[in-house]
Parts: sequence; C-alpha cells; structure tokens
Amino acid sequence: MEVIVAKTAGFCFGVKRAVEKVYSNTDKEHVYTYGPIIHNEEVVADLEKKGVHVIEEDTDLDIIEKGTVIVRAHGAGREEFERLRNSGLEIEDATCPFVSKIYRIVEEESAAGRTVIIVGNAAHPEVKGIKGWSGEHTYVVGSIEEANNLNISAKKISIVSQTTFNLKKFQEIVEIFEKKGYDIKCLNTICNATEVRQNEARQIASNVDAMIVIGGKNSSNTQKLFEICKEECSNTYYIQTAEDMDFNSIRGMQRIGITAGASTPKKIIEEVQTRCQI
Repeated sequence: MEVIVAKTAGFCFGVKRAVEKVYSNTDKEHVYTYGPIIHNEEVVADLEKKGVHVIEEDTDLDIIEKGTVIVRAHGAGREEFERLRNSGLEIEDATCPFVSKIYRIVEEESAAGRTVIIVGNAAHPEVKGIKGWSGEHTYVVGSIEEANNLNISAKKISIVSQTTFNLKKFQEIVEIFEKKGYDIKCLNTICNATEVRQNEARQIASNVDAMIVIGGKNSSNTQKLFEICKEECSNTYYIQTAEDMDFNSIRGMQRIGITAGASTPKKIIEEVQTRCQI
C-alpha cells in the first residue's frame, strides 16, 4: 500500500503562532483562552491539564481570578476585546494576522459607506469576530442559496471571505452578486495557505483509492477539505484521531491519501499514517 501525505497537512502559520503563545504562558498563574485557542480537542485538553482554562462570551469575568487571557486564533469582535480590557485581565492577542487584516478591511469599507458581505459560516467564531469589526450594514452569506435569496437596497457592496472558505464556492457566490448588478468590490481574503492546502488535497484525492481527512469536528477548514476530497474520491473519511478510523475498510487498496486541517497536530497525522501501513 502506498500512503501519500499532503505536504501542507497540519498546523498553519496562524495556528502554530497561537498555540505556541499559549504554551509560553503556562508558567503563569490563572491563564485563560478566549474560546478554544484552536478547533482541536486534543490540544485544548492538553492545555487544560497545564492549567489553561477556556472562557466564553457568556463567562462572567467579574468572578474569575485575574490573570492572562489569550484571544484565540479565530479572533474576536471589537466589543469582545473591550469587555476583556475592561475586566482588568492582561490580554495576549493570538488572532491570526490574516484574520486581523480582514478586521481593518471591513472597518475601512464600512467607513467608506459600502455595505459589507462576509462569505462564510455565520456561526463560526472567525466570522462573528469579523462582523464585530464591521458596520451596521453587514451581511453573512454561507451558500449559493443564501446568495441568491439576499437582495439589498445598497448599490455599493464590498465582499470579503472567511479565511478558510472554499475558494471555488467563494468565486461562485461573488458571481451571483455580480449578476445582480451591484457595484462590487471583491476582496479575496481566503488565506494563501488555505488555498494551497485545498488545491493539494484535491489533486491527491483525484489520484487515490481512499482519502483520509484529519481534523477537529468543529474545524471549518477541515470541513472544507472533506467536501473537496469527497468530490474527487467517494471513499473519503473524516476523522479526528486514528481511533476514529476503521482501518479494515481500506485494507487491500493500493493508494491512500492523507490530509489534515490547519489545527491538526503533527503527531496525530503521523499516527494515522503509521496505522495505514500496518
């Protein structure tokens, strides 16, 4: 059996930076992350063992011990940052720089009087954070159907994307708004690492008998990888760890492909690769 592991599988720059920032603070007393630092349960559990606790939007900051709070890689809205600052907590900002860049873009576009459309998952913390830096006239669109159904009175719209969105779908959604006759300013904010990872996953999946996609169940970029791989290879599996995989289902196959989301630790990828070859 030949096992092909994507070169781009695993931690991206933003995730690596965020995780390292948390681990470098574990020697302090009372360390928190604002939301799970990344969408990977194994990493979050390991940090919990080291005394790092997760606080959420609904956490009463007045009753927690004062210490250091690290804002997750997905970022947070303007009001959330202000709430943290007003609480007296020391803030370490681990927001991915590519996400922070979108904050500045939507602020500028809103200030210029343009309606902002964010292409992405409305429930995802990154998208919530981006919306929190945009103006009143902001909409979130996550599918072709939603794009077709959205009709706004503004003539000038600026379109940005969640950094991990499927590039092909983003382009299709932009085309829908172009056909509606709006004055469009398209700002493709899908990060380059995401685009490269998606392209590599598609190429591998089209040339293997089975494809394994590894990542957290709440990881948006892993979900997109699974969708892309499934289009190319019907035998595509979505797992979080090697324990989730029935390796008997791929026995006898000639070529197996493996890719992983941006929040997947290297050791998990290596374990899956090893189990494939046993």
